Amino acid sequence: MAHAAASPPGRGRTVYIEEPRAARWLFGSSQAAWIWLVARLWLGWEWLQAGWGKVFGGNITWRVWDWGDKAYSLTGDANIGWVRSSGDTGVGDSVAGFATGAIESAEGPHPDVAYSWYVNFLEWIRDTAHPILGPLVAIGEFTIGLLLILGLFTGIAALLGSLLNFSFVFAGSAGVNPAMILVSGLLILAWRNAGWYGLDRWALPKLGTPWHRGELLEEDEAVDLRSRSAGERNHEHAGP
Repeated sequence: MAHAAASPPGRGRTVYIEEPRAARWLFGSSQAAWIWLVARLWLGWEWLQAGWGKVFGGNITWRVWDWGDKAYSLTGDANIGWVRSSGDTGVGDSVAGFATGAIESAEGPHPDVAYSWYVNFLEWIRDTAHPILGPLVAIGEFTIGLLLILGLFTGIAALLGSLLNFSFVFAGSAGVNPAMILVSGLLILAWRNAGWYGLDRWALPKLGTPWHRGELLEEDEAVDLRSRSAGERNHEHAGP
């Protein structure tokens, strides 16, 4: 990906600064796609297992011998407080509880939540937005993981995932979030080839990007032009 630098006044020309060959290979070559396949699958699995229980009620595991365990059942209660309610626990109450804990840790000389504006944001979540954000976070985590594993809209999924990670970090929760942010950032840079071993291999050429039309839009435009030309010819023949 070349970057255009503005030329000095009066020169009237554009200077293109090429990225290093290694970066062009790493972030744009199909030969390097296997690297991003490994990163994508790890990150996708982290998101998928984070959201699975919140959506379906039971945890997910690759250990097939544990699939009969109640903890991995689709009828579990891990989604209570996220996408469904039970007893005194309402939809989104888990998010409200997380926000409450983060707000309490914002006190003292060395608070976990360092920004007052984010404390205000957490208070808004706790008091108002948690019934909406609970299902949104649960379904979002599951969807991000699924898209990353399938290699579909990889760059967008990594970007949305990193935003979620940052929201947790700002709330004072570190854990695996910094590592996930790092991998997400690399996948965003490698959006062109990160899904080569996935559905992006076909989706990107068909759908294109906001700055480059894909094959589907080009076909629609060609059909529209042909229809318009045929209509103009018919109008000419029908004239006096």
